[in-house]
Amino acid sequence: MRHNKVINHLGRTSSHRKAMMANMATSLIMHKRITTTLAKAKALRSYVEPLITKSKDDSTHSRRVVFSYLQDKTAVSELFREISPKIADRPGGYTRILKTGSRLGDSAEMCIIELVDYNEGMLGIETTKAKPGRRRRSAKKTRTETDASKTAKPASAKAKQVPETPAVDDKSPEPDATDVAESEDKE
Repeated sequence: MRHNKVINHLGRTSSHRKAMMANMATSLIMHKRITTTLAKAKALRSYVEPLITKSKDDSTHSRRVVFSYLQDKTAVSELFREISPKIADRPGGYTRILKTGSRLGDSAEMCIIELVDYNEGMLGIETTKAKPGRRRRSAKKTRTETDASKTAKPASAKAKQVPETPAVDDKSPEPDATDVAESEDKE
């Protein structure tokens, strides 16, 4: 009987499980969000949250203790430089598990485990990405085309129209003061 045996062995040997948890914790720290099975995410949460708590105290000893678990210098430096200042006032609960359904092949329950303070969508922070919406044909017409369409031309004249030139990009860099001075000297 398995009374009071809390750890989930995940069907792996001890060394394999430790290596897998270290790799998953490193990926979570570096990418702030990973997709995995629900059982692995629950095991990872109990593995990584004490390490995040340890990172609140930035000392040589705590860095060495965290490194003994993660075995990755870049992940340790990311944890102590980027993550620990953000979670300094949080008393615990640094990760969030979001269930995403079951995997197609073996019907394993999948989920996303992420660091709580790094999810912009849940925090309500708007990201400034361009919307890939659809445009109608009328929205693409230039002013000259609409003026030309107002004056009724015969069909043969419309067929002979030259294709429109692409619009100039508004984001072109403005000339510096030295460029302006040089152009004035040339005149």
